[in-house]
Amino acid sequence: MPRSVAEPAGQAQADPGFPGLATQQGELLAAAQEVLREFDPQPGMLGDLPQITVDAAEVDRACRLIKNDPRLGFAQLLCLSCVDYSEHLELVYFLHSLSPERLLCVKARVSCDDPLLPSVTGVWRAAEWYEREAHDLFGVVFEGHPDLSPLLLYEEFEGYPGRKEFPFHDYKEY
Repeated sequence: MPRSVAEPAGQAQADPGFPGLATQQGELLAAAQEVLREFDPQPGMLGDLPQITVDAAEVDRACRLIKNDPRLGFAQLLCLSCVDYSEHLELVYFLHSLSPERLLCVKARVSCDDPLLPSVTGVWRAAEWYEREAHDLFGVVFEGHPDLSPLLLYEEFEGYPGRKEFPFHDYKEY
């Protein structure tokens, strides 16, 4: 299908299922799905960024493929965030490729009652502090992390202040 004159190169719509993705982003999403096919990846969008959701138990293996496969080559972890959706926690990995310059989001869901998943510190050392932060604030346990000691809070702090149910208005520090 030819692009219209007003549509800049690389901005043609990639997929009718994801109309906000440019052609290059759609191609990246398709490549990520192909590389991760054994993990049953779920494609999506985070804003205008391509996103892949994988099973939490496989996040370390999936991330290693995303980093090492030449079709993707995401050598850098920009950020790792945890989001509390009340019924589950979601870990969001923002990945960066230098050549070509592009971004990809990888998501994994864990139970609020048993927030456990493998650490990706063996894939990207930058994950060490991000995982410690998610452990402090949300209680996420990263199996294989070298040191989940508190990063932001003190050892005796009770609860997880990043979670929605944390009683901020009732909290008193002694």
